[in-house]
Amino acid sequence: MVKQVKRLIRNIVCGPNVYQARRTETKQIVDLLNRLHPVAGPALIRLGPEGDGGYLVPDDLEGIEAVFSPGVDEITGFEKDCADLGMKVFLADHSVEKPAEMHSLFHFTRKYVGVTTNDTFMTIDDWVDSVLPDSDGELLLQIDIEGFEYEVFLGASDQLMKRFRIIVAEFHQLDQAWNKPFFRIWSRVFDKILQTHACVHNHPNNYYRSIKRGGVEIPFLTEMTFYRRDRLTDPPFVEHFPHPLDHDNTDNPTLPLPRCWYRSERS
Repeated sequence: MVKQVKRLIRNIVCGPNVYQARRTETKQIVDLLNRLHPVAGPALIRLGPEGDGGYLVPDDLEGIEAVFSPGVDEITGFEKDCADLGMKVFLADHSVEKPAEMHSLFHFTRKYVGVTTNDTFMTIDDWVDSVLPDSDGELLLQIDIEGFEYEVFLGASDQLMKRFRIIVAEFHQLDQAWNKPFFRIWSRVFDKILQTHACVHNHPNNYYRSIKRGGVEIPFLTEMTFYRRDRLTDPPFVEHFPHPLDHDNTDNPTLPLPRCWYRSERS
């Protein structure tokens, strides 16, 4: 009788044909997080404001020709700092007519970045080829595009990934890690990045909280910095978070990086 009542309630609330995604095994999540434990590279510096829109990157910027920054917001402090250091800065977003502020080294394309190229979208490879057609120089990628980062990374060529000396990315919807179809996409994106880069910093965005399940805690959003492996030599793990240059994104309570995301002294 109890089972029948529960089934009836479920059908009323969800419908009889509701799709239930398969659950990711906790061990699979833990194994991936272990591969994302940050390692120590060059000293980190902060570019951009102290709050939202500022990121930590390795102090190894000399020789980087250009920054690619899809997703234009009202805050362009990171991009401006890069331009002030002499890097060309390429921005793209179809939802705005232009960036909130301009710089002589800013170059704006009014398109989204995705997995195809048409009047509204462009792939990241096509974007780079169109604005730097005769270059094979070193690049920096800063990407915060509200969940579309996954398709951008999966669509990027291996050749282009190797040109990014530094990648700064905010990853969204991480609370869906226990959703098996999402985890497949998530894990393949990180597999691709980790072929050529290592994580050197991780900072949860405290706009949202984190979710805890099975001894694993995952922020809804987190900002990660990756550094190309050919510039690292047997680096140790970073054992202490937050970094002194980290700042909260919002006035919400601080959200520390959960211990399962780094090789702490207790690990």
